[in-house]
Amino acid sequence: MPTLYWLVDPDLHTAVSRIEGESGVHRFEELVDEETLQRTHDDYAARRSRATVRREGAQASGGVGGTRIGVKCLHAHLANFLVGADDPVGALVANEVGVPDLVRVDVRD
Repeated sequence: MPTLYWLVDPDLHTAVSRIEGESGVHRFEELVDEETLQRTHDDYAARRSRATVRREGAQASGGVGGTRIGVKCLHAHLANFLVGADDPVGALVANEVGVPDLVRVDVRD
């Protein structure tokens, strides 16, 4: 599984699902700088690799939500943002769902 962080709050999950259902993935993808988004994916993949204990067999790949390029899952981006990552998509989602000032917890190493 390529996902490190999950958005578990049911109200936030519903709000983000609503945004995704209204073409939010494509809208947010157009709003962020491609290079900045790529750095977000690369950082995510590096954190996941460092957290991987078992190295035999297939390994997860890609960045946030398992994607390598662009935006795939707004839930994963918001969760990534809320753990303290520099995630421009997650920041946009937080703002849109009305939680830009949520306390972020930095769990990065």
